[in-house]
Order: sequence, then structure tokens, then C-alpha cells
Amino acid sequence: MRKESAAVRFLYGTKLGRVLLKVFTTPMISKVSAVFLSSRASRLFIPGFVKRNGINIERFVVPKGGYRSFNDFFTRKLKEKFRIDANSTLICPCDGLLTIKKINNDAIIEAKNSKYSIAELLVDNALATRYSDGMALIFRLTPSHYHRYCYCASGNIIRQRRINGILHCVRPIAVRSQKVYTQNSREYTVMKSHALGVIVQMEVGAMLVGKITNSKECHPKSIAIIGVEKGYFEYGGSTIIVLLEKQYHISRDICERKKINGEIPVTIGESLTGDISNA
Repeated sequence: MRKESAAVRFLYGTKLGRVLLKVFTTPMISKVSAVFLSSRASRLFIPGFVKRNGINIERFVVPKGGYRSFNDFFTRKLKEKFRIDANSTLICPCDGLLTIKKINNDAIIEAKNSKYSIAELLVDNALATRYSDGMALIFRLTPSHYHRYCYCASGNIIRQRRINGILHCVRPIAVRSQKVYTQNSREYTVMKSHALGVIVQMEVGAMLVGKITNSKECHPKSIAIIGVEKGYFEYGGSTIIVLLEKQYHISRDICERKKINGEIPVTIGESLTGDISNA
């Protein structure tokens, strides 16, 4: 289990650190960081980052002449398209660490000792009532993960929404001390699936991730196709939350995996429930 860095422990575990958080979590700091991380000078950080995080660069497309910037490397693409089981109706939208949460009748979920109202998360009371007896799938991406993500299911896109906010990191120590998921900048897509009903797929930004880039091709009446790229995060750890109206049996293969600090390692494109339309 990877320990929290000294800097993260200072920011979230001390009084002075929490004072500085008010500055570091503002969108402006992320915007300034993004400018540097998109500059040619930032390429100097790539070799150390690859080594420190054990990234197998052979899996990814490397442009002729190398990556133009750190963010160019961070938003890298896979060489080969990941495979999706033809019977899958719900898949992992990203590489990451998964937490599975049942939502009780009060529409509250708990994550890392923090409680979140679905209404607070969505900023939409009417939509939140759909998930009062459903489930939340929380995928936390660390800096070492692949930061492109896809649609977790197929369906008609009903609407999309962006909620501006501040930008905490999403490491466990931050989630324990701050209501990160309802404070951070986030975007979500509401889609109607034949097999799953109305699904929410939400992207949550994090410290130094001021930019969530979703496809511009989507519009309120467009179609989401399972496995098709939805967008990507720029530098930092991030989170994707999927809300389902009902509670489904998640694949035994996934549930029985060795957990990392209570979270389940998953890979983009993996089937979560198989063909639940016949369940």
C-alpha cells in the first residue's frame, strides 16, 4: 500500500496545511499549473514520473519526436484498443481503484468515512431521488493510471452538466477530512440505458486537475456507446462515479480480487455485470 506523501499529510493533517489548502484548491492555481505542465519545459519531469510510478511505456503511443509536454504524456493513448465482452452491459470506464457502495433510502453514500448526499453530489434533487435504493461505483484514478475514460454503458444521452467548484486531491487522507466529491469541480452525463435504466456517469476533478476534457461531439440527444472514449483528465488523481437506479451483482472475479486499502484494482473495459438484461 502506497503511503501518503509528506506534502499531502501536511496539507490535510495540520492546521497550517489546511490554511494553505484554501489557496491550493482554487481553480486559479490549477490553471497556472496547467500552463506549465503543457509547456515544453515540463517534459523534463516525464522520465522520473515514469520510473517512480512503474509505468510500462510500451503500452502507449509515443509520438514521433516524443511527447511535447508533461500533459501530452499524461493524456497518452493506448497502442491497442481494449477489448469488451460482447455480452457486457456495464463496464469499467477507466483504469483505477473501485469502491462499491449501496445507497440507502436516505440517498446517502459513505466513502472513506465521509457521507455524501446524492442531491449534493448532483445538485439536482429530482434526479437524486432515482438513486435512493441504488448503488454507486466510485473509481479513483491515481497519477500512475491511464487517464482516458470511456462510456460505461450504451444509451441515449439525456443531458450533461458541469458544476464549478474547488479542487482538492482525491487521495484517501483528503476524502476522510473534506467532502471532496461534493466540493470539487465535476461534470456528469445522464443517459438512458435499455438494460440499466437512467445512469449517471460523473467525472470529478482534483488538485492540479483543473481540466476535465469531454468529447465535444456529444449533445443532449446523442447516443453513448459502451467502450467509446468519453474524455480524459489532465495531470493529477481524479475520480469517476457511476450511479445506478438498482443494486446489481458485480462480477465475482472483480469482487474477489485482493484489495488495496479497501479499493479494488480494475482496468478500463472490464465487464462489471455481464449481460444483466437476462438476469
